[in-house]
Amino acid sequence: MKIGVPKEIKNNESRVGMTPAGVFELIKNNHTVYVQQDAGFGSGFFDTDYAVVGAILVPTAAEVYANSDMIVKVKEPVAEEYPLIKKGQIVFTYFHFASSEELTIAMLESKSICIAYETVEETDGSLPLLTPMSEVAGRMAIQQGAKYLEKPIKGRGVLLGGVPGVPPGKVLVLGAGIVGIQAAKMAAGLGAHVTILDINMKRLRYVNDVMPSHVVTEFSSEYNIRRHIKNHDLIIGAVLIPGAKAPKLITRDMLKEMHPGTVMVDVAVDQGGCFETTVATTHENPTYIIDDVVHYCVANMPGAVPYTSTLALTNVTLPYVLKLANLGWKAATERYPDLSKGLNIVEGEIVYKELAETFNFS
Repeated sequence: MKIGVPKEIKNNESRVGMTPAGVFELIKNNHTVYVQQDAGFGSGFFDTDYAVVGAILVPTAAEVYANSDMIVKVKEPVAEEYPLIKKGQIVFTYFHFASSEELTIAMLESKSICIAYETVEETDGSLPLLTPMSEVAGRMAIQQGAKYLEKPIKGRGVLLGGVPGVPPGKVLVLGAGIVGIQAAKMAAGLGAHVTILDINMKRLRYVNDVMPSHVVTEFSSEYNIRRHIKNHDLIIGAVLIPGAKAPKLITRDMLKEMHPGTVMVDVAVDQGGCFETTVATTHENPTYIIDDVVHYCVANMPGAVPYTSTLALTNVTLPYVLKLANLGWKAATERYPDLSKGLNIVEGEIVYKELAETFNFS
């Protein structure tokens, strides 16, 4: 199969869909790989690294798309890429269709095969291709939140770890999935007091078993959320419903109950966000303020640490890319149920139930 790796062009997205090591494995399996020049530069991988393992380097994205049966990316195609996608072409990437009707319609019209990393699902319900980026985003949420709590950036002026004689900052984590647990781990490591809410008691029991005593768990309800937002300094939105829009757990009216300078980080922004006031931002302009509450809603948080993120992503995507390349998408999705869950759009038809329900497509 001919596989293409274009350069990512979303704002401040420096990751790349495949490392040179991944390209090496594909070529070893007798596939041809086209890599756009400088595609890996932002992640610390250079054209010579790809050339030495046998990749064919081409100057433009148009040439990558034109020559390839399958496109391997990181982020969803943007408007200028829509016309490049061919009928019957496999596009394997993070799509997060539920947050963009425009993207959904464009991919329907392209008649391509859209396989979304974020909905590939194993029998135990885990999401293997979302997990590493969730781990990165969860850890980054605390790193960024701690920074934006600083007063010069309009935060409350709280040091999360506190100092002797001064209590630590308080972090509220909504959701005890991969993102939430990684966020809680990082916040706890800094010495903050952490409260983590979820409706899944199994997850809460797990958190209670593995976290230190200054991480406490509570069942998630609107009552408990309203109670905690009044005295927490940093709020992390870490709720995920695979393939569907995130629920709005913090509404606009709740902002007035928070301390001025409270920071909210919405890691669910790719799925529409779990704050009613969420608007997707970029690394270039990451924050905005509503009712004196700082919102950080960057839609590609792991893109800020592309070397780490690209390596972590290729570790998990490469086995699936090989299955698709070796067998073709039909045989691969028939043989591997986890990969079949990744099918969202096939030649002009939505085949993922939650996506069809999001936009009321029949």
